[in-house]
Amino acid sequence: MLISAIGVVRLPDLYLRMSASTKSSTLGVIFILLAAVAFFDHLSISSRAIATIMFLLLTAPVAAHRMGRAAYFNGVPLWEGTRYNDLQGKYDQKTHTLAGEEDSKFEGTLGDTPPIAP
Repeated sequence: MLISAIGVVRLPDLYLRMSASTKSSTLGVIFILLAAVAFFDHLSISSRAIATIMFLLLTAPVAAHRMGRAAYFNGVPLWEGTRYNDLQGKYDQKTHTLAGEEDSKFEGTLGDTPPIAP
């Protein structure tokens, strides 16, 4: 968790900071829960800790991805040293669609609403 805090302070942009905080803090909490399992050595505590670990592993990366995606689509700038921007030129700010998505151009529809998929 100390590495996470250092990463949040030292890294140059939002996306790198989110990566550092999500990965290392999740691992830190997992190790603390595993230490509780080893210390208490009781089935009820172990099952709760394992359930919490599974919940963290399922939710933390998804939440970080959604926050990063929202930040990118709202125009939060990338660090000037960023080499690759895979979404550059593929996102339409008006329709909020990606060029790689199925039926991204929405040809033949009225307004900005996409057609209903069958």
